[in-house]
Amino acid sequence: MTPEEFDRFCGQLPATTNVIQWGDASVWKVGGKIFAICSRWGKGDYPRYGFKCSDIGYALLLEQSGMIPAPYLARAKWVQMGDPGALSDEDLKAYITAAHGIVTAKLTRKLRKDLGLDG
Repeated sequence: MTPEEFDRFCGQLPATTNVIQWGDASVWKVGGKIFAICSRWGKGDYPRYGFKCSDIGYALLLEQSGMIPAPYLARAKWVQMGDPGALSDEDLKAYITAAHGIVTAKLTRKLRKDLGLDG
């Protein structure tokens, strides 16, 4: 997945916003809370994708080759693709969608309603 494909995909998820921060990282949020990041944090000049995980997802992904605890965010159960291609594009999209859902579920009921996320 290219950074442009990442941004296009995240932008299609409901009620998302994008900011560039922390030294040109593409940071995606829902309700002001971050769910996915594309950065170049780490050695090597290639994009790295990070996202919020469930407790189980975090543990399982860290057992997979090429996946690492996300810098600065690991304590909040974030992972990062440390190696290009550690996840297929389809799997990455599924995890990003799940991350969006995890963060959305933690928003207040009022905010979810205001954002059109609750029926």
